[in-house]
Amino acid sequence: MDESELRPPLLRRLGRRGLIGLDTGLAVTYTLALLMFATDTDLPLLLAIPLAAATGLPLAARRLWPVPVFAAVLFASTATFLLGLPWDFFAAAAFALYPVALTRRRRRWIPTPLIGTVSALLILGSATLGPTNWQAEIIGKALLGVALLGASWSLGRGVRERRAHAARSARQLADQAVSDERLRIARELHDVVAHSMSLIAVKAGVAVHVAEARPDEAVDALRVIETTSRGSLAEMRHLLGVLRSAPGSPGSPGSPGSSGDAGADLAPSPGLADLTALAERAAMAGVQVDLRMDTSDLPEGVGLSTYRIVQEAVTNVVKHAAPARCRVSIRDDGHRIRIDVTDDGPGVRVLPGGDGHGLIGMRERVAMYGGDFTAGPRPEGGFAVSAVFPYEP
Repeated sequence: MDESELRPPLLRRLGRRGLIGLDTGLAVTYTLALLMFATDTDLPLLLAIPLAAATGLPLAARRLWPVPVFAAVLFASTATFLLGLPWDFFAAAAFALYPVALTRRRRRWIPTPLIGTVSALLILGSATLGPTNWQAEIIGKALLGVALLGASWSLGRGVRERRAHAARSARQLADQAVSDERLRIARELHDVVAHSMSLIAVKAGVAVHVAEARPDEAVDALRVIETTSRGSLAEMRHLLGVLRSAPGSPGSPGSPGSSGDAGADLAPSPGLADLTALAERAAMAGVQVDLRMDTSDLPEGVGLSTYRIVQEAVTNVVKHAAPARCRVSIRDDGHRIRIDVTDDGPGVRVLPGGDGHGLIGMRERVAMYGGDFTAGPRPEGGFAVSAVFPYEP
């Protein structure tokens, strides 16, 4: 999971450049506010203006160079405090410290929970103190600045830990999704092999019976056997290449308990001919599918993978974008197939409670053929899924 996915929706849409632009606007606004306060002091403007600029303007680059920006702003804030200027209270330094806490590696010797607790107590104490003499007021301002810095550090570290935990959870979910997809591919391997071996067995029996009486027919049967076996071996190489990394998985070929699952999956594997029925089912759910196919005879495994990719993409449109229009384009040049699925719905595919495993499954299928897979929102609106992978005819 990318860190941007954990930001609020508005900030997530801005992107890195947009966030830097937002920081620039805040830095300029804060600097102008400091200059307004500077006019109410006895400090000469020739000194007040550079101090205000040094305190506020570096905040524009806090995401680019967190540590140098924090050091510069902290120095300027300290200078304004020592000169007795009542305009900053280390707020700019605290704002610059947040990306430092968010991006720096964890140091075990920094007690972040203790820093957060002390900062909260200092802020609460500053808010409840009554009128005091000028010495106590200076000490109070200093403690308030330290509390702001501590609170900013604790907040940044807390967000960092939350993002790290979410990233670990996302990786675990992705690994589980890949394992589930491999088990499903294992069951589909049974379909490919069972169909091919059945055809080979029938043709071999025909060849045996007509070998003497009709040798030409026997030769034709042997050619079918050769073609079918070569295609099956090619599909098995692709599928087993994916499954090889998880030997002994339940439901995989040769593992205990696999025969029970095989008996439940003896139905013919779906292919391109079944996409029309898929489009009709999507129409009943509010998604009008424009299906365009320009393909030749595909190997069974390739047709199955193509069907599954289109099925998952159209299902995502039904789940997350209906009612919408969807265009499915499948093109084949005899050695490479390209699948494009686009829609005009909202370009978001992660809803509360959604598992988000559909894109992972499609990517896994394309990767098993050594192809390329992309998915994401379109600039003009909607969502696009594109898959290109080679195959052996």
